[in-house]
Amino acid sequence: VPDLTAHGPEGRTARTALALREATRAGGWTLLDHPMLALDVAGSLAFLEPDAVVVHPDGSWSVVEIKSFPMLDGSADPAKVGAAARQAAVYVLALEEVAARLTQEEAPAPRVRHRVLLVCPKDFSNLAAGSAVDVRKQRAVTARQLARLTRIEEIAEALPGGMCFAPDRSAEELTAAVAAVPATYAPECLSACELAFHCRERSRE
Repeated sequence: VPDLTAHGPEGRTARTALALREATRAGGWTLLDHPMLALDVAGSLAFLEPDAVVVHPDGSWSVVEIKSFPMLDGSADPAKVGAAARQAAVYVLALEEVAARLTQEEAPAPRVRHRVLLVCPKDFSNLAAGSAVDVRKQRAVTARQLARLTRIEEIAEALPGGMCFAPDRSAEELTAAVAAVPATYAPECLSACELAFHCRERSRE
């Protein structure tokens, strides 16, 4: 169980990649407890923290997802298992990006397993129960969704020249900058964006 402590998410991500490389070379069992991974989402890095990642003696990597919902008589709530599988699939994609970077340095490339280990309480006890869950379908869906996202560079190219949203600008400059961008509003914006009310008014107009 390597020490993954480092300063900031970038430091922890680099430390995780180093630990994965060292564990793959070692050829034994290694457990990475709460590693930090980075995934490219439309040109911006999203930092992710799986519960655990296991490096197998053959050099392959597996995601471990720990949940609090119970596994009753060997099965769990399908909806909750599905949500856990979608979450684990994102971690698998992020691990594949790490493996791709290691491919440039080492051969053979580490293999990221598409069967993740789901750990839940057994029945209503404090004992843990594990089950392998195939996330190939969820991984493929997530990869397609990520590929279709509009990248930040494309959004920036569509803005007028000299546009700036820096918070140190004056209120007048910021108001003019926001007004120059077309407003696209959906009801779910209210729970996620501070500009939702502005865009709603613009859309109504």
